Amino acid sequence: MGLMQAAPSSCPIRPDALVLGRRRLRKGVRRRDTSRFADDVWRLTPALLQQQQQSLILNFRAIPTAYRLTVKLLFYALLAGTPPTGESNRGVVTIHGHFQAIKEFFDWLGKPAQNSPRLGSLTPDMLRLFQKHLLATVASSGRRGDHRRPVRLLWTWRESLNGDHLLFDPERLEDDWHEASEGRRRENARRRIPESVIGPLLVWSMRFVNDFADDILAAQDEWLALQKRTLCDARAGRGARRRLETLLRRYRDEGRPLPGGTGGPHGINVSHLARELDCNRRSLTEPQAWELIERTRQEVGVADSAYLHTQVQGLLDGEPWLQQISYDTDLTDLVRVLTAAAYTVIAYLSGMRDSEVKHLKRGCLTVDADRTGRITRRKITSMAFKGEGSPMGVQATWVVGHPVSAAVAVLERLQPKRQRWLFALPPSSPMHLKPRSTGAKTSKGTNRDLNLLITWVNDYCRRTHRDDGIPDVKGLPWRLSTAQFRRTLAWFIGRRPGGSIAGAIQYRHLSVQMFEGYAGTSKAGFRAEAQQEALLARGEGLALLVDRHEHEELRGPSAEEARVRLDSFGDRIRFLGKTPDDEQMKKLMDRNDPKIYPGRFVTCTDNPNRRLCRLPGENNTTPDPGQCKPMACRNVALTDTNIQAWLQRLAEQDARLQAADTLAPRIRVRLEEDRVKIRAFLARAGALEPAEVSP
Repeated sequence: MGLMQAAPSSCPIRPDALVLGRRRLRKGVRRRDTSRFADDVWRLTPALLQQQQQSLILNFRAIPTAYRLTVKLLFYALLAGTPPTGESNRGVVTIHGHFQAIKEFFDWLGKPAQNSPRLGSLTPDMLRLFQKHLLATVASSGRRGDHRRPVRLLWTWRESLNGDHLLFDPERLEDDWHEASEGRRRENARRRIPESVIGPLLVWSMRFVNDFADDILAAQDEWLALQKRTLCDARAGRGARRRLETLLRRYRDEGRPLPGGTGGPHGINVSHLARELDCNRRSLTEPQAWELIERTRQEVGVADSAYLHTQVQGLLDGEPWLQQISYDTDLTDLVRVLTAAAYTVIAYLSGMRDSEVKHLKRGCLTVDADRTGRITRRKITSMAFKGEGSPMGVQATWVVGHPVSAAVAVLERLQPKRQRWLFALPPSSPMHLKPRSTGAKTSKGTNRDLNLLITWVNDYCRRTHRDDGIPDVKGLPWRLSTAQFRRTLAWFIGRRPGGSIAGAIQYRHLSVQMFEGYAGTSKAGFRAEAQQEALLARGEGLALLVDRHEHEELRGPSAEEARVRLDSFGDRIRFLGKTPDDEQMKKLMDRNDPKIYPGRFVTCTDNPNRRLCRLPGENNTTPDPGQCKPMACRNVALTDTNIQAWLQRLAEQDARLQAADTLAPRIRVRLEEDRVKIRAFLARAGALEPAEVSP
């Protein structure tokens, strides 16, 4: 029989010690009311400072009894202790994530095959057996790494474990404890939303914000008014009869069927009629009342559900987007979809992280205007957390466009005036009145709403025979998450700066707008992520240029220098022995960037001493494509693609010159001069024969 963990003779931590004693707490929480060491369940929620974070606990009853004290000591040290050399303080969410992995490890140790050994008796072979267990039970290598890494805490925090701890560092084991694909997950490695998905997703989101929101908000107002009815007014007589007659007359005048969708007599939803009348439903089944209801039923019929009276005004392609909105099912789903649509517009068109979006409050939008009243800038204010050095976050401002300001306005109307958080649970949510410890919907809740948005849109398109739904990816609906929007936007701004969003918003304009706002107020702004994507795209493009040997065909004044640089860059890639992934390409470009910048008309072989695009003494490490002077700059090289772009421009100018009668003389002269300069430039680069230079 194996050695069971013996309980230490004395615990070094007092039973009433506050486990959050050194943690910053949410406003309004009294420290003396928080969890103590002796508690079987530690509630971490008081130390969660971001509004979107869900409630968290550490349940030590789930830990095998033999190891429970050891795990308590470890997590008390993580929450309230001083980190050992080489370690740093961890956030509450990170610590909670470690708990499940530690539980998995001790559950495995507690099985009969392992006989619950003391930690001090474990050998490297035992940890290798645990790795084999993970390989058999956890499909993802990343998730297996999440299970292994916390085990090392039993070594690094050994001074806090009262005698029983690992006697060796798991990191020093051979490669069979590690996996090659582990450790590469970072914020920018999250999946981006495919281009085929983000376009229609944004189109439908803006439809909800701009075209459908008024109807949904009006329906919610009616729904909330009905919810407030007590349904206990048992008044009878002429007053009740008159109210019923008025309601039924409205149904007849509007030609609306009576509410249905239940198993009542003739399918009539008596409860909904009672709700509209604010009376007890039993009073409607009395003979006189039922006679009135039955006569109306014979005239207008019974609907398949209980529909609200809100008249749909929003149009889609010139027709009402819905005929009516049901009380029981449509309203709550539509509010969730509208919230997800507003989230999509804000998150994607601002570059904000989920935590930053979730801290938007009523009144967060400000507008600057010039003397004529024309709006010059829209700004939203929230809290930024990442990279700010404060768990409470710091106030930050984002410059945004009209679509984001419209989405903010919709959310302010959606929430009750007393609710300051724009992404709190809406009043139509079944969970709205449930006590919560945080003010905003959790990230998981928003993920569910985002995927409901895709489901709703595609179901709607099938019902109405539309072909502009949100397409599947590899045969399945794309699974959205809040983390994907920022990653996707950075990718498009970095790699497709000349493209557009939903056929309307230019990525180039959007990047200028966002860099102006966020970069000035937050240390972890969006600019760095977009620049990293641009760096990766440039590295991949240069690697492809070398792989195809196209760099050997470069022309122009800096062609030879570009060939030398790219040969060296190609040698570095070949040294890897494979196509570099994003992480390898980033390291390669950080260390061996050839400083070559492909563009539409030129490929810049940057040499700061020859630049014409920057002013002398200007403090900048990169060329400025917008100020490029290609016909004069000695940094210019030309690929075959660049030459084709110039030839296309010449063809366009020739076409305009042929329409001489429609050109003003000054414009014609300017086109002819430009044409001569381009031909001379291409001839100097060897891209045109001398005979082709003359007009």
